[in-house]
Amino acid sequence: MRFVVEQGVPQDEHRTDDPDQPALDTPGLAETAAPGLLASESPIADTSANTSGASKPLLRGPAGRFGSTKATTAKSPLASLTDWDAARIFLEVARSGSFRSAAERLSLSINAVRRRIDDFERQVGATLFTRDVHGARLTDDGALVVSAVERMEAASFELLRAGDSLANAASGEVRVAVTEGLGTFWLAPRLVEFQQTFPNILIDLHCAMRSADVSRHEADIAIHLSRPAALDVKLVRLGRMHLMLFASRKYLDIHGSPKTVDDIGKHRLVIQVADEAAANEAFASMFPGYDQRDLVVMRTNVSSANYWAVAHGAGIGVFPTYACALGGKIIPLEVDLRWSYDIWLTYHATSGRIPRVRHMIDWLVEAFNPGKYPWFKDEFIHPQQLKTVYMGEPLTHLFGGFSTEGRYD
Repeated sequence: MRFVVEQGVPQDEHRTDDPDQPALDTPGLAETAAPGLLASESPIADTSANTSGASKPLLRGPAGRFGSTKATTAKSPLASLTDWDAARIFLEVARSGSFRSAAERLSLSINAVRRRIDDFERQVGATLFTRDVHGARLTDDGALVVSAVERMEAASFELLRAGDSLANAASGEVRVAVTEGLGTFWLAPRLVEFQQTFPNILIDLHCAMRSADVSRHEADIAIHLSRPAALDVKLVRLGRMHLMLFASRKYLDIHGSPKTVDDIGKHRLVIQVADEAAANEAFASMFPGYDQRDLVVMRTNVSSANYWAVAHGAGIGVFPTYACALGGKIIPLEVDLRWSYDIWLTYHATSGRIPRVRHMIDWLVEAFNPGKYPWFKDEFIHPQQLKTVYMGEPLTHLFGGFSTEGRYD
């Protein structure tokens, strides 16, 4: 597995389109989630569904064009294959390990997925999955077909990218996938800066919970909170996001301010959950001996709902340290519980050579510049200190929806 790593540096220094750029091998990292984040620190997705629930269509062509798989029979089981859309659905089931998960990813019913897989198995003349209570597992024949379909998928993505590269450099669409909170609170209100410079570029900003895979053409550019594991992608480390506990003045006046982790057991929590299993594990590690029902009064998967619940006094929540810089009416708590996540940008090498995509990459690098925005520095800076180290213009005017003037003071 190969990655080319860029640092988030000024535009003229961080381009790495050169194929001779040194690469390094790295193991894949699983996405993790912390409870209740303004930045919705969780996986994001853009399935780019069409009316049939399909992602960008695979190439269609004559039967047998997958190429040779393994000469075990006189006739390849793919020789009569004509339904490339079913092949794409088969690939999603193979990757997710179950019909239900694939159906959710594809926005199809589980019965529709099962029917398409049954049809696909009849076309190739082989059983591709064994079905049991634990999910769908590939057979040996299925593993061979996966390899062939993945090659076809990669070729279709290259064709799409080639078409994109022919478009006008100053116009066209750029698809950016980002975690829900960062997209909602940090990027969306500031994208007007990019639009003023490049008015003919359409920005498709997809804020969601699951990470988008640029190698599979789910987005042109993706921003993650853990280092992605994907083939043939360029990486830019943008900075680091720091999180801590916050509460509203209204809540603190009624319930008091906790000083230690043990004190949290006497309070109420609002948490944002993207991955339920990861959130449960994080809760158990932070508050051993407590059940969520003892402390949690609200759970949500949306960063704006999470913020407003805490701002209105529902309980204590976890937010990025930049929340105060954006005008959030919440107060940082002096409890020794903090989290940090590296912020990564990924794009496909071919996409990075398309001028409109390159413009967006350069803008995003600057939008997370730790030198300009100190809350993205590697070291933790307390929100009370940000006023002294941030030298830029006030950002509260970008977030009028945060205004609660006079409500809690």
